[in-house]
Amino acid sequence: MKQRIIVAVIGIPLLLAILCVAPDWATAALLAALSVVGTHELLAAVCGPEKTRRWTALPAVMGILVVLHFYGAGHGWQLPLGIVDGLLLVGVIALPAAGVLTYGKPHALTLLDVCVMALAGLAIPASFSCLLLLRLLPYGGGLVLVPLVAAFCSDSAALFTGMACGKHKLSPLVSPHKTVEGAVGGLVGGVLGMVIFRIIFYLCTLQPLHIGGCILMGLVGALMGQLGDLSFSAIKRQYGIKDYGRLLPGHGGVLDRFDSVLFAAPVLWLMTCWVIGL
Repeated sequence: MKQRIIVAVIGIPLLLAILCVAPDWATAALLAALSVVGTHELLAAVCGPEKTRRWTALPAVMGILVVLHFYGAGHGWQLPLGIVDGLLLVGVIALPAAGVLTYGKPHALTLLDVCVMALAGLAIPASFSCLLLLRLLPYGGGLVLVPLVAAFCSDSAALFTGMACGKHKLSPLVSPHKTVEGAVGGLVGGVLGMVIFRIIFYLCTLQPLHIGGCILMGLVGALMGQLGDLSFSAIKRQYGIKDYGRLLPGHGGVLDRFDSVLFAAPVLWLMTCWVIGL
């Protein structure tokens, strides 16, 4: 618990500074770094140490290119964006090609390995990039926090509600400690978090967000966050690991801390555009 508190005290202000205050290229750099670490964590969990050592570079580079694509698209790049997309296409083609070329050899890539590499190199950075898309919106320094508020408030509320009155197991084989009562508390926490966020956002920007839209985003973000948490927990249970990594002492790895955000960010980016009328 002491480690968790220390990491939170240091990490949260640093995260907020990069996402909300620093130039948007710093946000892109952070998300690219998180994508690379998340790629390594997922491959290490599913593919084993030898294949992880041999093949992490390919999906990691693809992840960086995905983030760069969204950053370039947000700034209206033309020629550089075409080069980025071309390199990304080469990476996509290289994934099945690697499976074919290694077939029948020691440490050959299976279909599962190729699919995990595609998930790590495309889906995870694309989800992270939805935070970047929020950052590039008008008042993006505040709106980028929407998925974090909904997901993290839901996580915290679910934890404390489950500890206080949890009795009915939600999914005991996937996450033995999660309860139905905790899940309901998490939905309430996501809504309350977004209501508070709306108030603070207005005080800082004088821009009112639709209250009904914020309540809906809190509910949907909490629901998607819980689904993301359970989904990544299912992978851990299947492969017998406790945490994806040790980057954040007391919290685990990137995928342990941001699993809920990865599911919430794409949906909440779309909903945020609708709420602010874009």
